[in-house]
Amino acid sequence: MTGAVRTSTRDIARAAIRSELAHVAFDLFRREGFEKVTVNDLAAAAGVSRSTFLRYFGSKEDAVLSAVDAQGEQIADAVRARPADEDDWTALRRALDTVIRPHRQDTDGALAMSQLIMQTPALCARSQEKQNGWRPAIAQALAERDDPARPPALGPLVRAAAAVDCLNIAVNHWTASDGRCDLDDLLDEAFAALAPR
Repeated sequence: MTGAVRTSTRDIARAAIRSELAHVAFDLFRREGFEKVTVNDLAAAAGVSRSTFLRYFGSKEDAVLSAVDAQGEQIADAVRARPADEDDWTALRRALDTVIRPHRQDTDGALAMSQLIMQTPALCARSQEKQNGWRPAIAQALAERDDPARPPALGPLVRAAAAVDCLNIAVNHWTASDGRCDLDDLLDEAFAALAPR
């Protein structure tokens, strides 16, 4: 029991440090511009050594996009939690609420983050790469809705990819509107464009 508490406390402390480093990095990128800021600058602004910073983030891109890593599994878990009688496309749309919830909770912060990513080619490319990595987990969750023992066929993978693209298009439009458009409505519209007729 004591070991579990230590591990838990260590994990909490590590997550708090990681969050603080990401916050410092984001603020510095917004002020100075992503391209102008080096890992040394980030470490200095956070009051840590370069090696400490790199222990938490492998690159400055990861300092901005670290939250994206877990989102694929969050979406997959949300798909698994949807009612069994719900069609896959509706389940995917509702599962994406887990990703857009922060946009509702902290609109200004989410908008600033989206603008930074869209305006920085390296971040945009890295974000796309990370989101492409979500597809297998989401496809597996869709396949499990039909038959938990069966590996995902092409159909679930295509639906997963289409859902992620709908999310990207909706977020891009939301960002271009400076957050004035409703992100839920944009995502609904994107999904409706591909809904079976």
